[in-house]
Amino acid sequence: MGDHVEEKQFTHFDAQGQASMVDVTDKAVTAREAEATGRVVMQAETLAMVAAGNHKKGDVLGVARLAGIQAAKKCSDLIPLCHPLMLSSIKVDFDIDSAGQCVHIRARCKLAAQTGVEMEALTAVSVAALTIYDMCKAVDKGMCIEGIRLLSKRGGRSGEWSAEGHDHD
Repeated sequence: MGDHVEEKQFTHFDAQGQASMVDVTDKAVTAREAEATGRVVMQAETLAMVAAGNHKKGDVLGVARLAGIQAAKKCSDLIPLCHPLMLSSIKVDFDIDSAGQCVHIRARCKLAAQTGVEMEALTAVSVAALTIYDMCKAVDKGMCIEGIRLLSKRGGRSGEWSAEGHDHD
């Protein structure tokens, strides 16, 4: 009976159940980092065009990288209760997986602040995936965006967290 189990609750609601931005005023500024992933599955021919960089719309992955970076920077404009953040680093990388017929997307965001960057990393992956879809839809409308998820986060009161089976790079 001496063990106290903390009950987890949603943080974006006030005592009356109304939507509310979390007050981070009294939280310490710490180094924070988050990494997210996702993939776009497509036809082998579409993937070959993306990999070769000879898609008629241009460098699909280059445009998707810029879109992901811009999305992380604009996260608070897209997700209503996210805090505007001054990100110190945003990286969006791609891996062509011919066997899986997909493009793997990975985004990592960093900053020193009073709140985490999980949503910024997830938004970067999501918008990069949507950009790939947009640029390739003329040749492959059946593409599928899958597996968008948080891989890891570091910093803040809750410390370090990793998805099962994920090793930090």
